[in-house]
Amino acid sequence: MAVMQETMSSGMAAAPSRRSTTSSPKRIARIAGLLYLIVGVFGGFAVGYVSPLLYVPGDAAATAGRVVANADLARIGVLADLLQATVFVFLALTLYLLLSRVHRNAATAMVVLVAIAATIMCLDKVFQFAALRVATDPSYAATFGVAGSNALVLLLLDIHNYGFLIAQIFFGLWLVPLGYLVYKSGMFPRALAAVLIVAGASYVVDMLVAFVSPELSRSIHMFFAIPPAVAEIWMLGYLLVFGVRSTAQTERAGTS
Repeated sequence: MAVMQETMSSGMAAAPSRRSTTSSPKRIARIAGLLYLIVGVFGGFAVGYVSPLLYVPGDAAATAGRVVANADLARIGVLADLLQATVFVFLALTLYLLLSRVHRNAATAMVVLVAIAATIMCLDKVFQFAALRVATDPSYAATFGVAGSNALVLLLLDIHNYGFLIAQIFFGLWLVPLGYLVYKSGMFPRALAAVLIVAGASYVVDMLVAFVSPELSRSIHMFFAIPPAVAEIWMLGYLLVFGVRSTAQTERAGTS
């Protein structure tokens, strides 16, 4: 009986140790970093490579021709964007596990903003996929004529483009509560927090310029893209390489 009690007590003592190992902040942070990497790779492929390859603003014939010529790539791009939008939600939930103790309301706001962004992005892919259907199905050209079918492809990709800009409001805004949590937690460099907040503002201002003056947006978009690129690559790299600061580092950051 004593041996059984000793075994049970040692097992109970070991259980918290196992739980603390599997749910340690560094482990959670590195899982978040891996999810962030998936979002970055698949999102970069879909948004940074496939969409510009297919879409020629203002030129219906060229746009339809590109969609037909790259039909298989367009399908892969749609799937890649749906995957990254889904993983984006799990990234936010993982960061919630890591940072909710810092400020639960801010962490909840972060998750809600990501969920809205992911929902818009998923719905927005319907328009890109519809453009692919119109461009590759001869029945649309037979019904609307070649010029009408091409115009419909361009219209659908115009809607897709502006739908993505609307989603940009929310995948910009989510960086603001994330930056606040990064600052308050002491688990990350405080300069990273400032860059994340600036990046969130940059996303939103970029979207506003794109709606108000598309010509101006094409000229200055690259400048607005710099803060988000720096902030998100820094955050991703820190999560993957360092996880979070150690307890001693966090305490020193809190007192500084």
